[in-house]
Amino acid sequence: MKRREFLKKGIAAGIVAGSALTFDGVNRLFAASYSPADKPYDLVAVKGYSSANMFEKGIAELGGMKNFVKPGQKVVVKPNIGWDCVPERAANTNPQLIGKIVEHCMNAGAKEVYVFDNTCDKWEKCYTNSGIEKAVKDAGGKTVPGNLEDSYKEVTIPKGVKLKSSKVHELILNSDVFINVPILKSHGSARLTIAMKNLMGIVWNRRYWHLHDLHQCIADFATYSKPHLNIVDAYAVMMENGPRGVSVDDVQILKSMIISPDIVAADTAAAKIFGIEPEEIQYIKLAAEMGVGKMKLEDLAIKRIKMS
Repeated sequence: MKRREFLKKGIAAGIVAGSALTFDGVNRLFAASYSPADKPYDLVAVKGYSSANMFEKGIAELGGMKNFVKPGQKVVVKPNIGWDCVPERAANTNPQLIGKIVEHCMNAGAKEVYVFDNTCDKWEKCYTNSGIEKAVKDAGGKTVPGNLEDSYKEVTIPKGVKLKSSKVHELILNSDVFINVPILKSHGSARLTIAMKNLMGIVWNRRYWHLHDLHQCIADFATYSKPHLNIVDAYAVMMENGPRGVSVDDVQILKSMIISPDIVAADTAAAKIFGIEPEEIQYIKLAAEMGVGKMKLEDLAIKRIKMS
Protein backbone atom coordinates (compact mmCIF):
# COMPACT_ATOMS: atom_id res chain seq x y z
CA MET A 1 0.00 0.00 0.00
CA LYS A 2 1.34 3.44 -0.92
CA ARG A 3 2.03 5.86 1.91
CA ARG A 4 -0.66 8.36 0.87
CA GLU A 5 -3.25 5.56 0.56
CA PHE A 6 -2.27 4.31 4.00
CA LEU A 7 -2.62 7.80 5.48
CA LYS A 8 -6.01 8.35 3.87
CA LYS A 9 -7.31 5.04 5.17
CA GLY A 10 -6.07 5.93 8.64
CA ILE A 11 -7.70 9.34 8.50
CA ALA A 12 -10.97 7.84 7.29
CA ALA A 13 -10.96 5.43 10.22
CA GLY A 14 -10.33 8.34 12.59
CA ILE A 15 -13.25 10.25 11.10
CA VAL A 16 -15.60 7.34 11.61
CA ALA A 17 -14.41 7.02 15.19
CA GLY A 18 -14.69 10.77 15.79
CA SER A 19 -18.16 11.02 14.26
CA ALA A 20 -19.37 8.03 16.24
CA LEU A 21 -18.01 9.52 19.45
CA THR A 22 -19.56 12.91 18.90
CA PHE A 23 -22.98 12.22 17.43
CA ASP A 24 -23.83 8.55 17.73
CA GLY A 25 -21.72 6.65 20.26
CA VAL A 26 -21.66 8.92 23.31
CA ASN A 27 -24.96 10.81 23.40
CA ARG A 28 -24.22 12.37 26.77
CA LEU A 29 -21.85 14.82 25.06
CA PHE A 30 -24.70 16.25 23.00
CA ALA A 31 -27.81 15.52 25.03
CA ALA A 32 -29.76 18.18 26.91
CA SER A 33 -30.92 17.21 30.41
CA TYR A 34 -33.51 19.97 30.97
CA SER A 35 -36.26 21.87 29.26
CA PRO A 36 -35.13 24.81 27.06
CA ALA A 37 -37.70 26.91 28.90
CA ASP A 38 -35.62 26.63 32.08
CA LYS A 39 -32.36 27.91 30.64
CA PRO A 40 -30.87 28.75 27.23
CA TYR A 41 -28.51 26.28 25.61
CA ASP A 42 -24.77 26.92 25.89
CA LEU A 43 -24.00 25.09 22.66
CA VAL A 44 -25.82 23.55 19.71
CA ALA A 45 -24.32 20.64 17.76
CA VAL A 46 -25.89 19.86 14.40
CA LYS A 47 -25.38 17.05 11.92
CA GLY A 48 -27.22 17.61 8.63
CA TYR A 49 -27.17 17.92 4.87
CA SER A 50 -26.02 21.50 4.12
CA SER A 51 -24.21 24.26 5.98
CA ALA A 52 -27.01 26.78 5.43
CA ASN A 53 -29.76 24.41 6.66
CA MET A 54 -27.73 23.33 9.68
CA PHE A 55 -27.22 26.97 10.63
CA GLU A 56 -30.92 27.76 10.36
CA LYS A 57 -31.80 24.79 12.59
CA GLY A 58 -29.06 25.56 15.07
CA ILE A 59 -29.58 29.30 15.45
CA ALA A 60 -33.30 28.71 16.03
CA GLU A 61 -32.41 26.67 19.13
CA LEU A 62 -30.56 29.71 20.49
CA GLY A 63 -33.61 31.92 20.00
CA GLY A 64 -32.74 33.10 16.51
CA MET A 65 -30.32 35.79 15.37
CA LYS A 66 -32.50 38.41 17.06
CA ASN A 67 -31.02 37.25 20.37
CA PHE A 68 -27.60 38.41 19.16
CA VAL A 69 -28.34 41.25 16.73
CA LYS A 70 -30.64 44.16 17.57
CA PRO A 71 -32.16 46.67 15.14
CA GLY A 72 -29.74 49.39 14.04
CA GLN A 73 -26.59 47.57 15.12
CA LYS A 74 -23.35 47.27 13.17
CA VAL A 75 -22.31 43.63 12.73
CA VAL A 76 -18.97 42.15 11.69
CA VAL A 77 -18.87 38.55 10.42
CA LYS A 78 -15.38 37.02 10.35
CA PRO A 79 -15.07 33.87 8.22
CA ASN A 80 -11.84 32.22 7.16
CA ILE A 81 -11.19 33.72 3.70
CA GLY A 82 -7.42 33.34 3.92
CA TRP A 83 -6.78 31.31 0.79
CA ASP A 84 -7.20 31.61 -2.96
CA CYS A 85 -9.12 28.34 -3.21
CA VAL A 86 -12.49 27.19 -4.51
CA PRO A 87 -15.09 26.09 -1.92
CA GLU A 88 -14.59 22.38 -2.66
CA ARG A 89 -11.09 22.56 -1.18
CA ALA A 90 -12.53 23.51 2.25
CA ALA A 91 -9.69 25.95 2.94
CA ASN A 92 -12.20 28.75 3.57
CA THR A 93 -15.57 28.93 5.30
CA ASN A 94 -18.49 27.76 3.18
CA PRO A 95 -19.86 30.73 1.18
CA GLN A 96 -23.49 29.60 1.43
CA LEU A 97 -23.17 29.59 5.21
CA ILE A 98 -21.76 33.12 5.26
CA GLY A 99 -24.53 34.34 2.96
CA LYS A 100 -27.16 32.80 5.22
CA ILE A 101 -25.62 34.38 8.35
CA VAL A 102 -25.58 37.82 6.70
CA GLU A 103 -29.20 37.32 5.63
CA HIS A 104 -30.24 36.47 9.19
CA CYS A 105 -28.40 39.52 10.55
CA MET A 106 -30.15 41.79 8.07
CA ASN A 107 -33.51 40.24 8.89
CA ALA A 108 -32.83 40.87 12.59
CA GLY A 109 -32.55 44.58 11.76
CA ALA A 110 -28.78 45.11 11.47
CA LYS A 111 -27.92 48.52 10.05
CA GLU A 112 -24.78 47.20 8.36
CA VAL A 113 -23.12 43.78 8.07
CA TYR A 114 -19.43 43.74 7.18
CA VAL A 115 -17.37 40.68 6.27
CA PHE A 116 -13.56 40.65 6.17
CA ASP A 117 -10.35 38.70 6.79
CA ASN A 118 -6.65 39.50 6.85
CA THR A 119 -5.88 36.98 4.13
CA CYS A 120 -2.70 35.00 3.48
CA ASP A 121 -3.06 34.94 -0.32
CA LYS A 122 -3.96 38.06 -2.31
CA TRP A 123 -7.21 39.29 -0.84
CA GLU A 124 -9.02 40.03 -4.12
CA LYS A 125 -8.56 36.44 -5.31
CA CYS A 126 -9.43 34.98 -1.92
CA TYR A 127 -12.67 36.93 -1.71
CA THR A 128 -13.69 36.09 -5.29
CA ASN A 129 -12.60 32.47 -5.67
CA SER A 130 -13.87 31.42 -2.23
CA GLY A 131 -17.35 32.45 -3.35
CA ILE A 132 -17.75 34.53 -0.19
CA GLU A 133 -17.71 37.98 -1.82
CA LYS A 134 -20.69 37.13 -4.06
CA ALA A 135 -22.60 35.40 -1.25
CA VAL A 136 -22.20 38.44 1.01
CA LYS A 137 -23.26 40.89 -1.70
CA ASP A 138 -26.30 38.79 -2.63
CA ALA A 139 -27.38 38.76 1.03
CA GLY A 140 -27.08 42.54 1.41
CA GLY A 141 -23.76 42.71 3.26
CA LYS A 142 -20.44 44.36 2.43
CA THR A 143 -16.97 42.87 2.10
CA VAL A 144 -14.01 44.93 3.26
CA PRO A 145 -10.32 44.17 2.57
CA GLY A 146 -8.10 43.47 5.57
CA ASN A 147 -4.76 44.23 3.90
CA LEU A 148 -4.09 47.82 5.05
CA GLU A 149 -2.06 48.29 8.24
CA ASP A 150 -3.64 51.72 8.80
CA SER A 151 -6.95 49.93 9.45
CA TYR A 152 -5.50 48.23 12.55
CA LYS A 153 -5.27 49.95 15.94
CA GLU A 154 -3.05 48.98 18.88
CA VAL A 155 -4.82 47.49 21.88
CA THR A 156 -3.50 46.17 25.18
CA ILE A 157 -4.16 42.64 26.38
CA PRO A 158 -4.14 42.87 30.20
CA LYS A 159 -4.33 39.11 30.80
CA GLY A 160 -1.80 38.17 28.14
CA VAL A 161 1.15 36.01 29.16
CA LYS A 162 3.20 36.23 25.95
CA LEU A 163 0.95 38.58 23.96
CA LYS A 164 0.68 41.91 25.79
CA SER A 165 -0.66 43.98 22.88
CA SER A 166 -1.78 43.62 19.29
CA LYS A 167 -3.08 45.63 16.34
CA VAL A 168 -6.78 44.86 15.82
CA HIS A 169 -8.86 45.82 12.78
CA GLU A 170 -11.01 48.90 13.35
CA LEU A 171 -14.12 47.09 12.13
CA ILE A 172 -13.91 44.83 15.17
CA LEU A 173 -13.23 47.71 17.52
CA ASN A 174 -16.18 49.73 16.19
CA SER A 175 -18.74 46.95 15.83
CA ASP A 176 -21.74 46.26 18.05
CA VAL A 177 -21.80 42.53 17.29
CA PHE A 178 -18.91 40.24 16.31
CA ILE A 179 -19.73 36.84 14.78
CA ASN A 180 -16.82 34.44 14.33
CA VAL A 181 -17.28 31.80 11.60
CA PRO A 182 -14.23 29.53 11.22
CA ILE A 183 -13.97 26.37 9.21
CA LEU A 184 -12.63 23.35 11.07
CA LYS A 185 -9.43 22.03 9.47
CA SER A 186 -5.94 20.76 10.15
CA HIS A 187 -3.11 23.21 10.72
CA GLY A 188 0.62 22.57 10.49
CA SER A 189 1.55 24.75 13.48
CA ALA A 190 -1.53 24.72 15.72
CA ARG A 191 -2.66 21.19 14.73
CA LEU A 192 -6.23 22.45 14.37
CA THR A 193 -7.58 25.82 13.33
CA ILE A 194 -11.03 26.53 14.71
CA ALA A 195 -12.66 29.54 16.42
CA MET A 196 -9.81 30.89 18.56
CA LYS A 197 -7.25 30.42 15.80
CA ASN A 198 -9.59 32.22 13.38
CA LEU A 199 -9.12 35.39 15.45
CA MET A 200 -5.64 35.73 13.95
CA GLY A 201 -7.45 37.08 10.90
CA ILE A 202 -8.51 40.24 12.77
CA VAL A 203 -4.97 41.25 13.79
CA TRP A 204 -2.06 42.67 11.82
CA ASN A 205 1.15 41.43 13.45
CA ARG A 206 0.45 37.69 13.57
CA ARG A 207 4.05 36.78 12.70
CA TYR A 208 4.87 37.70 16.29
CA TRP A 209 2.47 34.96 17.45
CA HIS A 210 4.31 32.29 15.47
CA LEU A 211 7.66 33.39 16.90
CA HIS A 212 6.58 33.69 20.55
CA ASP A 213 4.66 30.52 21.49
CA LEU A 214 1.73 30.34 19.06
CA HIS A 215 -0.56 28.40 21.39
CA GLN A 216 -0.07 30.81 24.31
CA CYS A 217 -0.60 33.83 22.04
CA ILE A 218 -3.86 32.34 20.72
CA ALA A 219 -5.07 31.82 24.28
CA ASP A 220 -3.85 35.27 25.34
CA PHE A 221 -5.75 37.02 22.56
CA ALA A 222 -8.89 35.06 23.37
CA THR A 223 -8.91 36.74 26.80
CA TYR A 224 -9.27 40.06 24.98
CA SER A 225 -11.47 39.31 21.97
CA LYS A 226 -14.64 37.36 22.76
CA PRO A 227 -17.04 37.09 19.81
CA HIS A 228 -20.73 37.27 20.64
CA LEU A 229 -21.29 34.09 18.64
CA ASN A 230 -19.07 31.35 17.19
CA ILE A 231 -20.29 29.21 14.31
CA VAL A 232 -17.92 26.37 13.36
CA ASP A 233 -18.31 25.11 9.80
CA ALA A 234 -17.49 21.39 9.92
CA TYR A 235 -19.43 20.23 6.89
CA ALA A 236 -16.41 19.67 4.64
CA VAL A 237 -13.26 19.27 6.73
CA MET A 238 -9.63 19.41 5.58
CA MET A 239 -8.14 16.47 7.47
CA GLU A 240 -4.52 16.96 6.35
CA ASN A 241 -2.17 19.47 4.67
CA GLY A 242 -3.86 22.43 6.37
CA PRO A 243 -4.28 25.28 6.49
CA ARG A 244 -4.18 25.70 2.70
CA GLY A 245 -4.47 22.10 1.57
CA VAL A 246 -3.24 20.48 -1.61
CA SER A 247 -6.38 19.12 -3.29
CA VAL A 248 -9.90 17.86 -2.64
CA ASP A 249 -8.29 14.59 -1.56
CA ASP A 250 -7.50 16.31 1.75
CA VAL A 251 -11.20 16.83 2.45
CA GLN A 252 -13.76 14.61 4.15
CA ILE A 253 -17.49 15.37 4.38
CA LEU A 254 -18.50 15.30 8.05
CA LYS A 255 -21.78 17.27 7.71
CA SER A 256 -21.46 18.93 11.11
CA MET A 257 -21.72 22.35 12.76
CA ILE A 258 -21.15 23.80 16.22
CA ILE A 259 -22.81 27.04 17.37
CA SER A 260 -21.99 28.64 20.72
CA PRO A 261 -21.33 32.00 22.39
CA ASP A 262 -18.52 30.21 24.29
CA ILE A 263 -15.42 30.11 22.08
CA VAL A 264 -13.62 27.48 24.19
CA ALA A 265 -16.66 25.20 24.22
CA ALA A 266 -17.00 25.61 20.45
CA ASP A 267 -13.37 24.62 19.87
CA THR A 268 -13.66 21.73 22.32
CA ALA A 269 -16.68 20.23 20.57
CA ALA A 270 -15.15 20.83 17.12
CA ALA A 271 -11.94 19.05 18.10
CA LYS A 272 -14.02 16.00 19.04
CA ILE A 273 -15.72 16.10 15.64
CA PHE A 274 -12.27 16.05 14.05
CA GLY A 275 -11.41 13.02 16.18
CA ILE A 276 -8.92 14.68 18.53
CA GLU A 277 -9.35 15.08 22.27
CA PRO A 278 -9.37 18.82 23.04
CA GLU A 279 -6.75 18.37 25.77
CA GLU A 280 -4.29 17.57 22.98
CA ILE A 281 -4.73 21.06 21.49
CA GLN A 282 -2.65 23.24 23.75
CA TYR A 283 -4.35 26.58 23.09
CA ILE A 284 -7.77 25.12 23.97
CA LYS A 285 -6.44 23.85 27.29
CA LEU A 286 -4.62 27.12 28.02
CA ALA A 287 -7.66 29.26 27.22
CA ALA A 288 -9.84 27.15 29.51
CA GLU A 289 -7.29 27.49 32.32
CA MET A 290 -7.24 31.27 31.76
CA GLY A 291 -11.01 31.46 32.21
CA VAL A 292 -11.90 32.31 28.61
CA GLY A 293 -14.60 29.63 28.44
CA LYS A 294 -15.58 26.10 29.41
CA MET A 295 -13.80 23.00 28.20
CA LYS A 296 -15.85 20.43 30.12
CA LEU A 297 -18.76 19.68 27.82
CA GLU A 298 -20.50 17.71 30.55
CA ASP A 299 -20.96 21.00 32.44
CA LEU A 300 -22.74 22.65 29.49
CA ALA A 301 -26.34 22.68 28.36
CA ILE A 302 -26.04 21.23 24.86
CA LYS A 303 -28.71 20.75 22.20
CA ARG A 304 -27.93 17.93 19.79
CA ILE A 305 -29.67 17.90 16.40
CA LYS A 306 -29.44 15.18 13.79
CA MET A 307 -31.27 16.27 10.65
CA SER A 308 -32.84 13.62 8.43
